[in-house]
Amino acid sequence: MMNNKWVRAAIPALLIHISVGTVYCWSTFKQAIAEQIGMSQFSVGWAFSLAIFFLGMSAAFAGKFVEKDIHKSSLIACICFSVGMIGTGLCIKFLTGWAALIGIYICYGAIMGIGLGVGYLTPVKTLMLWFSKNKGLATGISIMGFGLAKAIATPIMDILQNKYGIVAMFVILGTIYFVVMFVGHLLLKKPDGWIEPQNTEKYNILSMFKQKEFIGIWIMFYLNIHCGLMIISYEKQILNVAFAGAVTLATIVSVVPSCTAISNALGRIGYSTVSDKLKQRNTIYKIIFISCIIISGLMIFTNAASGVTSIVLSIIVIAYLLIINAGYGGGFSTLPALLSERFGMKKISQIHGLALSAWAVAGLTGNNTSEIILSNGGNYNIVISIATILYSVALIICFAMVRNKKKNIV
Repeated sequence: MMNNKWVRAAIPALLIHISVGTVYCWSTFKQAIAEQIGMSQFSVGWAFSLAIFFLGMSAAFAGKFVEKDIHKSSLIACICFSVGMIGTGLCIKFLTGWAALIGIYICYGAIMGIGLGVGYLTPVKTLMLWFSKNKGLATGISIMGFGLAKAIATPIMDILQNKYGIVAMFVILGTIYFVVMFVGHLLLKKPDGWIEPQNTEKYNILSMFKQKEFIGIWIMFYLNIHCGLMIISYEKQILNVAFAGAVTLATIVSVVPSCTAISNALGRIGYSTVSDKLKQRNTIYKIIFISCIIISGLMIFTNAASGVTSIVLSIIVIAYLLIINAGYGGGFSTLPALLSERFGMKKISQIHGLALSAWAVAGLTGNNTSEIILSNGGNYNIVISIATILYSVALIICFAMVRNKKKNIV
């Protein structure tokens, strides 16, 4: 009873991913951190960028270690993530100014970021081994937890901040997440009888970048994250601009982010599950990019047109944020199954980890691209227009470079 795919794969993966996924709650406390330590929100915002960067890079280089021992890697993820969160709270309490900022960069950005990357990667192959006939569903369930974390944690963080303060929030949640991830660590187990292939020949995983198809997957994955972060990281501000003067502004701004977080989570399980039924999983990315291009074009047209009623504008803006979030989440969850379809399961953790380096780069470029545009006199129409162009480039790459269904076992 205790040795089945749900107890040994799905549940522990959810416990780990629901914990590490709270990194996307950053906007909930970014302003409070800036005020507490006396630094600008822009300078504090780099902690989030660093967390995503270390997430991607640690995943990229931890693949071989994760393949070898998921128990050690899940424990390392648990410790690093929890220590990073608690350390961030202590830096805010005992330090100010640049000292606090550097401490937050180290704790939230580097240490917690490493926990994020190793924790994100660790359950994925185990899931695909247990759910061998429904790999998309399996990774969708787990990675849905990563997306759903924001919807679950945001109201809890608000309550803790308001009642106990931001320092206590980090310490309390860091402790809770340690327990949750440790339970996941104890439960996670590969199927009985599965033995990792012992390959004594030296293999440089970076040689994957010599394969045209992998390069295409990496670029389109990067562009999807980059564009998503351009929009998602300024979701609240887009709503403020779109609904300026509306009587229900406060309600809209408080309700819509929860809806977009749910859309992000549903996109993760929905798109990846549908990919199990398709001849080529790459079709999912075509659907994602086309839907994002269409809704972005509609947004640009609506903003440029005159006489658009507030109801129509409301529907289009909310639909835009929902579709972008769903596509952003779906791109993550479909990736492991797509890579296994094209390159086999032999080194899937290493290949998946290497592909996640695109996330690291996008973490530095995505939200900062929007920041540069807006700080230099640009507006959200320009941000949306540039994202639309990049989605179009991703769609072209999807058709031109990711076409071959044949498995290339490495």
